[in-house]
Amino acid sequence: MAKVNKITGRVAKKPKVRSRARTGVAAAPIDKGWTQLQTYFHQELDKKDLSSLSKGYVKSHFNKKDAAAILANPEYCFYTYTHHCATIHALACNMEVTERYESYVSGLTKYYAGLLEKGKVILKEKKEKEKDEKKLVILTPAQKLFNKTYSTIMYDLDDLEDSWMEGENKELNVYERFKFHGLSTSSIEFPKNTIEGWLLDYGDAYHKRCDQAVEGYSHLERKELKRRIKCCEEMLADLDKVRSAKKATVKIRKPKVRTADKQVAKVKYCKDSPEFKLASMPPVQMIGAMRLYVFNVKYKVLTEYVCAAATGFEVRGTTITNFDKDLSRATSLRKPDIFLPIVQKKTPKQIGVEWNSLTTKIRIPNGRLNGDSVLLRVFDK
Repeated sequence: MAKVNKITGRVAKKPKVRSRARTGVAAAPIDKGWTQLQTYFHQELDKKDLSSLSKGYVKSHFNKKDAAAILANPEYCFYTYTHHCATIHALACNMEVTERYESYVSGLTKYYAGLLEKGKVILKEKKEKEKDEKKLVILTPAQKLFNKTYSTIMYDLDDLEDSWMEGENKELNVYERFKFHGLSTSSIEFPKNTIEGWLLDYGDAYHKRCDQAVEGYSHLERKELKRRIKCCEEMLADLDKVRSAKKATVKIRKPKVRTADKQVAKVKYCKDSPEFKLASMPPVQMIGAMRLYVFNVKYKVLTEYVCAAATGFEVRGTTITNFDKDLSRATSLRKPDIFLPIVQKKTPKQIGVEWNSLTTKIRIPNGRLNGDSVLLRVFDK
């Protein structure tokens, strides 16, 4: 039913809905001839539209295998030649065929046939590359260490042994060679085993401990055997120096410092005791202090903690650390109302005098705090 305007009494007209202006491929002038269509594709369309049109044509006109080969070509192959894209659109719109237009259709077929052959080569090379990558052997850290050691210091030792066999009195500064090759202490065991083997053979021949060694090195004079033994001992000493030098340069890892509020975050303690009229100090004051007094309101036990570290007390969870078990002590109070005021007002020395007068048994504290522990007082000494 038509709507009537209440003021004028006239029938309201329906608003006209304008159609959206066509853009991109949809706006191509298909009815203005081949030349206009080709010009539009060359000047008005961007790479994205052209490439999408070309790839859509490939997917719809070739089987899956051939389409994959064609699409393996570089992206520019699908938007550079705008006349091929225009031809694809003309075919889709059943444009009237002219003699000139027919030549573009045959050119389109030839172009994608060429892309098909190129794509097959690209896919083949890609497959071979993936196959080679699967065959690639990844060396473990131990294998890398072995290869580096045998191509450096072990090569030097082989060269040294060859020179001895040729009658030369050559020596090897193993310490300097390690520095030259940039080897770590992990490489020490390889040359060490070799040198120790030499030393054992030369020693057996020199001291005549083994008949086979004596016979094997019978061509060497005792003077030469002694020189080689000395060389082996010096090279082993160099390896020890390499290890010691490395230890001297290793940076000591500093322990991570936890702030006082984080240390006491989980501490359990009694904030105040109406029974004994006591109130705890903030637990953060324990951190870094050298002496601490704690009173357990449930068992009436007074504990004196004396710090053993120069950095003061630390807390882990609900336990006090760094206290000296020989100097720290705990005892039960028969009359806490009389003794606790002394702890709250006197000096550590005066408290110690009064403590020594108590007759109750002295115990070694364990450092644990709980909900019955009142933190009485701390001192810096």
